[in-house]
Amino acid sequence: MGIRDLLIDVAAVYDKKEGTQGSVPGQKLLREAKAHLASVVPPGYVAKGYGGNGGAAATPWIGVFGQGLNQDPKTGLYLAYIFAADLETVTLTLQQGVTGLPPHLGEGKRRRDYLEPKAKALFSALPKELAAGWDVRPVLRSKLDGPLSYEAGSVVARCYDLAAMPSEASLREDLWHIAEIFQQSVSAFKRLSVEEAPSGLTVSYTAKVHGKPGLDGFHPKDSSDYIAHIRQRTIKKTRDHEDLINRFVTYISQRGFTATAEHPKDLVLRKGDHEWLVEAKTVKHGNPTSAVRQAVGQLFEYSHFLYEDNAPVKPVLVGLFTEDIEGYAPYLEGLGIVSVWMTPGGWNGSPAAVSSGLVD
Repeated sequence: MGIRDLLIDVAAVYDKKEGTQGSVPGQKLLREAKAHLASVVPPGYVAKGYGGNGGAAATPWIGVFGQGLNQDPKTGLYLAYIFAADLETVTLTLQQGVTGLPPHLGEGKRRRDYLEPKAKALFSALPKELAAGWDVRPVLRSKLDGPLSYEAGSVVARCYDLAAMPSEASLREDLWHIAEIFQQSVSAFKRLSVEEAPSGLTVSYTAKVHGKPGLDGFHPKDSSDYIAHIRQRTIKKTRDHEDLINRFVTYISQRGFTATAEHPKDLVLRKGDHEWLVEAKTVKHGNPTSAVRQAVGQLFEYSHFLYEDNAPVKPVLVGLFTEDIEGYAPYLEGLGIVSVWMTPGGWNGSPAAVSSGLVD
């Protein structure tokens, strides 16, 4: 089940009057959101449905949490699909946590008067091209304090009419885009102290500009000689990293490749007499620079030290990434490295990835 089917099904069967028991159809669907959306959320994200505690929620919702960013909807920022009380619309929103705010901020209108200017300040901190078209205020059609706080605390949003939902592909693109907005908003959110009064809330943001899309600035360092020592080491693998590999293995196995994990290599693919050495990297905050540098270093290191010079088959080197690496794809091709990356609808890659049959 994808995003579209899940949202439509929840709206069709959810009934606040039926309570919160697990056997209630609407509550059951919400509790199964994690499993239903596991294959469509961005790498490192997990979905969780909420239908209320004790009493059923007037505006049920499905949170989408970034591991390493925030797992608690009470504080910080998180993504959510929030249904309007009449179940005719659902809004994808970047939300501020509400129930974990300090007591001195109050409740009701006083709390909303804190949340709304902070949401506007966070929106103003975003790059204009990233936030374009997302300056939408949720309308949840409820006078209860919770839904009103959601409306006030929304940083960016996109509203969908459940009777005329966009395609699954469009919904996935929106989710991946707002996940990028989420990552861009985290640092600005941390700069805004919860101790600050709403009337004094200000934020400034200066975007980094690069000569080519996706390329970090280069600054030369000391050119004196040095000696590099290669030794055994432990490399920390995040859940994002493992999630990327697991998804890719599922995909590539359907294309006739055999995939195996051979420590310390992330992944080895084989098909016929050919072998591909794959290094997987997570792109952080929409900037692929660090991920590409690490992939290049490890691919060349493993190719040199883990394969004999007279080996009958030298592997094709592959960099695998959680998102589009933009201007770095031609750079990697020039080094003889194939690049593959996730997209909301599947997988894409460099020309060499296409010719190798790794992607279409």
